[in-house]
Amino acid sequence: MKLIDKLAWIEIQDGKILSTRSKGRTIYYIPGGKREAGETDFQALRREIQEELSVNLKEDSMAFTGIFQAQADSHPEGIQVKMTCYTGAYTGTLLPASEIAEVVWLNYKHKHLTSPVDHLIFDWLKEQKLLQ
Repeated sequence: MKLIDKLAWIEIQDGKILSTRSKGRTIYYIPGGKREAGETDFQALRREIQEELSVNLKEDSMAFTGIFQAQADSHPEGIQVKMTCYTGAYTGTLLPASEIAEVVWLNYKHKHLTSPVDHLIFDWLKEQKLLQ
């Protein structure tokens, strides 16, 4: 089994989770990305979120949320994505940048519009009563 190791930033407001859609895609993803060599989780997540959403994460507010693993979207069967998730405050205004075409706020009824690993995260957030 091949494993894609990714990081994600979970931002919830009013019972909805921040999600993004990349250019040329129809599915939504929780924002984040992959580490570059030598980066800590926070350094990688800060860089990815700044590149994708034009905001800066506040390091002292970051909190580990959980690790979720599922079949990787748009990859052959057996390739899994492991998503290490964090919450945390940010400064700036959320704006799509780089490969991001759209920024949306989704609630639980929109779970079907997301990737398989995001389905697990949506279910967990619903169980925690954080997602409407």
